[in-house]
Amino acid sequence: MLDGRLLIDAHLHPARLSTLKPAWKRWAEQYGAPGWRSAFDDDGVIVPAAFDELLEAEGVDRAILLCEYSPKATGIQPVEDLLPIVKHNPDRFAFLGNVNPHLHYPVAAEVHRQVDLGAVGLKLHPVHGGFSAADPMLYPAYQACVERDVPVVVHCGTSTFPGSMNSMAAPELLDPVLRDFPDLTLVLAHGGRGWWYDQAAFLALMHDNVWIELSGLPPSRLPDYYQRFDLRRLARKFIFATDWPGVPGVARNARAVAALGLDDDTLGLVLGGNAMLVYFSRTA
Repeated sequence: MLDGRLLIDAHLHPARLSTLKPAWKRWAEQYGAPGWRSAFDDDGVIVPAAFDELLEAEGVDRAILLCEYSPKATGIQPVEDLLPIVKHNPDRFAFLGNVNPHLHYPVAAEVHRQVDLGAVGLKLHPVHGGFSAADPMLYPAYQACVERDVPVVVHCGTSTFPGSMNSMAAPELLDPVLRDFPDLTLVLAHGGRGWWYDQAAFLALMHDNVWIELSGLPPSRLPDYYQRFDLRRLARKFIFATDWPGVPGVARNARAVAALGLDDDTLGLVLGGNAMLVYFSRTA
């Protein structure tokens, strides 16, 4: 708990450092809070107990961990690397699966495999993976997520990592997916960061099953990013997330959200309630 509220961080990257490109490490050093390396051992591998203690100190009740298969941009961070962390404290840790249609075939089989490992959702990274979220190659993955009743998180924001394809980040690319899979829950990671805040907000307000995830967004800037919308209304579709380790602090970000002046009910949804609904309602 943080200041008496449930706190769920829905976007963390506890990756094995040896699997990552140099740009990822520079990003973590530039934007991360001092001491983020304390969760890793000398070989650059997360120490589950140390990571658990770090998040406990930040007031995090539950944390959703991400893997990634993006060899051109960040590297391959296999889902299996997350399993020891989750095993250490399954009450705090959960994880998202990840597929790249250039690497996984058939994609539906890989989705089912990762959900069977315990994934509470699927992350797609079109920008780092070099594909469109509307590519028909991904339709079997979407169908698998509908069948397994798990959400899909799609990176919808610019990336500065070499090899990124920022044209693939536009939320509007998800319009045919929403048309063809009306029962699919979609989460827009990074909330349209860069040029697409309006697109992300419009989709979230138009569709009950679309959410905006705040990873990588300074909370104090949210009123500016979504200035064309009623922030109090839009915030009811927000899911708190940080993009750890590239964040000045989880508790610091959460308190910055609290400082936006949202009503108590809405703030509770942003910091934990919406994530509980999207990721954990089927296992509750």
